[in-house]
Amino acid sequence: MNSSLIDYTLHLADNALIIAQRNAEWCGHGPILEQDIAITNISLDQLGQSRNFYQYAAKLIGNNATEDSLAYLRTEREFKNSLLAEQPNGDWAQTVLRQFFFSAYQFLLYEKLQHSNDEQLAAIAAKALKEVTYHQRWSSEWVIRLGDGTEESRQRMLNAIDELWRYTGELFVAAGYEAVSGFDIALLKEDWMKKVNAVFEEATLPIPEKVFIQTGGKTGTHTEHLGYILTELQYLQRTYPNAEW
Repeated sequence: MNSSLIDYTLHLADNALIIAQRNAEWCGHGPILEQDIAITNISLDQLGQSRNFYQYAAKLIGNNATEDSLAYLRTEREFKNSLLAEQPNGDWAQTVLRQFFFSAYQFLLYEKLQHSNDEQLAAIAAKALKEVTYHQRWSSEWVIRLGDGTEESRQRMLNAIDELWRYTGELFVAAGYEAVSGFDIALLKEDWMKKVNAVFEEATLPIPEKVFIQTGGKTGTHTEHLGYILTELQYLQRTYPNAEW
């Protein structure tokens, strides 16, 4: 059993699941119907990605593991998602900025991962890349619209930057198990910064300087928010063990 490959696959799955759960909270609450549908579809895309990764992880683990047991029966300390994915929705500005930061990272990650020596990871990444391309475009357009919009929308974007920037650095700080990816995750940061700089420049938004970077999510040390997410996500399975439709 390759424990690093299992941990890495779970990391990818957890990232997709947790941000999917966050975005799903907007279902029925979006600012307008079209964008309500858009953010819900993005959530479904991420959920599909998480299922593919969990199914592969379950196969690697064996011992009757399933995608459901990996999603519903693990504790906060066992989840390996980045801290950024679990941050609250806040207002619409914070949600779209979180999605932009995350999608710009996922796009670069999947671009590399589609060439992985692991055929299953490569196939999942290649399929997901098409979805993430749209996620990145959609979220960047909203960042520009709000940043270069009204005085209030710009202030909301500034507040969102203050809240979320501290969690972006962790994306590029490799956990030990990420070595199985076959590339150095830290090398993606330069291209990620280029994308963020280009969008922020068009949005007339500043890039923060000298911000302390929060880390720990990849190795199971999370913010308080993940516990609340899992309480809701795992409630049915934990209350009615082995329940089936």
